[in-house]
Amino acid sequence: MSTAKNSIKKVTTHRLQEMKDEGEKISMLTAYDFSMARIIDDAGIDVILVGDSASNVMAGHETTLPITLDQMIYHAQSVVRGVNRAFVVVDLPFGTYQGNSKKALNSAIKIMKESGAHGVKLEGGSEVKDSIKRILSAGVPVMGHLGLTPQSIYKFGTYTVRAKEEAEASKLLSDAQLLESIGCFGIVLEKIPARLTRAVSELVNVPLIGIGAGEHADGQVLVLHDLLGITKEFNPRFLRRYLNLFDDIKMGVEKYIKDVKSGDFPNESEQY
Repeated sequence: MSTAKNSIKKVTTHRLQEMKDEGEKISMLTAYDFSMARIIDDAGIDVILVGDSASNVMAGHETTLPITLDQMIYHAQSVVRGVNRAFVVVDLPFGTYQGNSKKALNSAIKIMKESGAHGVKLEGGSEVKDSIKRILSAGVPVMGHLGLTPQSIYKFGTYTVRAKEEAEASKLLSDAQLLESIGCFGIVLEKIPARLTRAVSELVNVPLIGIGAGEHADGQVLVLHDLLGITKEFNPRFLRRYLNLFDDIKMGVEKYIKDVKSGDFPNESEQY
């Protein structure tokens, strides 16, 4: 078994760049636990994001802000144990990198040492330049994140499409070039106009991963629970649901409850 595992060609930052250069689209999904990570890794996903969206879908918070560094590490540890091939990126949570590059470095190192993940992601452009540089100086791969940045939700006041106005679009283009120039291996573009994604793709050479950013990105990312239909209330235009597990799981549980109460479960063949 160990021989088979070792023969699997793992996805690296180098391979992601090759995929972009060769025109092969990059697939990326979130995961927060061992079981789901094992399934999507076995399916052939290229990148797994241990997202701070765990704050929403796993813990039930309204925003991503409450999740802590130790909680992110717990989820990352669980995911890494289930992965043989995919590149695992972990979100640096709110408050662990903004405005303090030394704290950012310590946060990133703690994630890498304790989880075994392959890189970190953080939101923002020029505002977090020093933090990104310091993390990169330690040899930790960094993925950027521009456009709608959920950790800044109280600043924006809404989850609407970002960078529709010229000033914000211009800053995003500048920030994308900055992130590439200082060494980010890729950039997530969230909820921006498709034409702006195309403009970014013409300016930078690192892989661009879109979520609600149109067809011109080099790859796409979705929250796994949204894709599987485990969440029901979240219905943005960019979301394609591939399953409806909320109703399927509920139906299975309802049948189990009925069978237990009727005495049908367990039957003779299901006991010792």
